[in-house]
Amino acid sequence: MDDIARTNGVNSSSLVRALAVWGPGILVMLADTDAGNVVTAAQGGAQWGYRLLGPILLLIPMLYLVQELTVRLGVYTGRGHAELIRERYGLGWALVAVAGLAAAAIGSLVTEFTGVAGIGELFGLSRSVTLPMAAVAILAIVGTGSYRRVERAAILIGLFELAFFVVAWAARPSIGQITSDAVRLPFGDRAFLYMVAAIIGATFNPWMVFYQQSATVDKRLQPGDLGHARADTAIGAVLTQCLTGAVLIAGAATFAYGAEPKALDSVGDISAALTPALGAFAGKVVFGAGVLGASMVAAIVASLALAWGVGEIAGYKRTLELHPFAAGWFYAVYAVCVVGAAFAVWTAADIVWLNIAAQVVNAFLMPLVVGFLVALAACALPEPYRLRGPRLAITVGVCAVVSALGIVGGIIGLM
Repeated sequence: MDDIARTNGVNSSSLVRALAVWGPGILVMLADTDAGNVVTAAQGGAQWGYRLLGPILLLIPMLYLVQELTVRLGVYTGRGHAELIRERYGLGWALVAVAGLAAAAIGSLVTEFTGVAGIGELFGLSRSVTLPMAAVAILAIVGTGSYRRVERAAILIGLFELAFFVVAWAARPSIGQITSDAVRLPFGDRAFLYMVAAIIGATFNPWMVFYQQSATVDKRLQPGDLGHARADTAIGAVLTQCLTGAVLIAGAATFAYGAEPKALDSVGDISAALTPALGAFAGKVVFGAGVLGASMVAAIVASLALAWGVGEIAGYKRTLELHPFAAGWFYAVYAVCVVGAAFAVWTAADIVWLNIAAQVVNAFLMPLVVGFLVALAACALPEPYRLRGPRLAITVGVCAVVSALGIVGGIIGLM
């Protein structure tokens, strides 16, 4: 026990040890409530009232189930996700997995910088100002040469997302209407199924799996830390879905059952409509802080996940414990992702449908990511800790149902 405590730089105090271990779960979940998630939830509330609130909350157990497997794999194997796939199934399958990661991470990065640009424009700031500032800040945070400093800075930024609870409260939702909508789910409607697929994709970002497993390894968590790491992941799973639910509630109260129009073309449109109850300036500040925090932390996590994933199959040094010149390729991949996404948004329009489509792409990628994860948990872990028996059957069943719903909803919605 003392050896484990020393490994993590803490004493035997449970509280101090928990504070040292906690971080990857909460951080990856705060990143999950990103700009694309916010836009998708607001649009879902505008179009369908509170009907999607139930599905959002029902996804909490599966979100925890999936991310807990990444923690277990990281703790007991000491390998990142792509590295473990390569070790078990060969380079070809590892390349397929990282290709899916790249598609999801790049799409997510574009939506994050779209959020940054949209918030800047709320305050009259040009993209030529806000995007370079955001990119430089993200590069500076990660270039510190310390995983713990990056984690703490990112979590601090992500806590601005708590502002979404204030926005939901200010929208004054009707409890009676929430209850009524909860039992009226139009699964026969193609547009509703497409939005369900988007919600599923917004919840299960492929880069979350890669990030949390690599972060667990980079943080050098040990088997004795598993309990704290699970709690970290569970709290994060509840928090991210409640934040998403808060945005949906605000969107439903304001657009579906309020006086505001339901057509949303930008983050600015969403902010302007959601926040008048707080006052024009205060509303912009509160909502802007939430979206900016979500966008920044998700950009950090998504780009780090890709840099780790590529490094795990390319074999270059890949740790935040080394300064940029000591792990040049790792930081170079990270920087290219950040700068490239910022440049892409600088030249493009801020379109809501693009954010929603990016989440549907995540839903299509979900079987690939979850399939590898479950297979690794069933064969790569030490025998006593493998996923097997009833738990394996339940995990496979739940993942199959949710994955099928996401894919079918996405396909039907496009027809």
